[in-house]
Amino acid sequence: MKNENSFSLIATPAEMVNIGRDAGAYKASKKQFYSFLSAISAGAFIALAFVFYTTTQTGLNGTSWGLAKLVGGIVFSLGVIMVVACGSELFTSSTMSTVARVENKITTLQMLRNWAVVYFGNFIGATFIVALIWFAGQTMAADGQWGLTILKTAQHKIHHTWFEAFCLGILCNIMVCIAVWMTYAGKTLTDKAFIMILPIAMFVASGFEHSVANMFMIPMGMITAHFSSTEFWQAIGLSPEQFADLDVYHFIIKNLIPVTLGNIVGGGICIALMQWFTNRPSSH
Repeated sequence: MKNENSFSLIATPAEMVNIGRDAGAYKASKKQFYSFLSAISAGAFIALAFVFYTTTQTGLNGTSWGLAKLVGGIVFSLGVIMVVACGSELFTSSTMSTVARVENKITTLQMLRNWAVVYFGNFIGATFIVALIWFAGQTMAADGQWGLTILKTAQHKIHHTWFEAFCLGILCNIMVCIAVWMTYAGKTLTDKAFIMILPIAMFVASGFEHSVANMFMIPMGMITAHFSSTEFWQAIGLSPEQFADLDVYHFIIKNLIPVTLGNIVGGGICIALMQWFTNRPSSH
């Protein structure tokens, strides 16, 4: 038995279900003040990852679109790696507490309360980074091209149809949550970090929609569009009127609501409940 355990380098799918269940139960049962604080850091980590992404996407004239997006996706994976390594609470992966709910480890009220607390905390963390980046003058990097990348990315996100944004939210959180779910099999930080890189890179490179990432990108675009200096607009050769649609209505109604609902379906149902149903110990 000792030798057998020494080669047990990964958890089995059934063990991963138990790990996922216990993680969801712990997060929803603990004092939600601590979840809120943890969520602030997670929102900031994801926002910082989008800062990194933006830098890699700036000044890419003549570069292959697909390869540029691949690089952006790989660097963005740093955000989710930081969240997992630091034990922070991210709304998109918190949707997997549906496993704890169906196993009656938590109540529906506990689950929804945790989602709401984490969601709000993520928003605070993301917008904190928006403020730091703005006051740091980062939008003027590369002669304003960094800020232009923000504007174009944010504007693209608010022009999906409602159903497109919903479906992109599902696709995104399928990849985010399978990345996090696979970390349950790992025994070291290296295992966990490495296994997340490609799933996260895939959703970012493909343009899928992540509600918490958008809590940084679209408000960053809104501030850039409405408060940038004349020097900024002269540097990029465009006018603020071209980005006037970056407003609260488009952010919340056209993007955040459908993307959030899609994230819940993608993570809570497509990954968590599917893995629970097919791999829970009692199903075999």
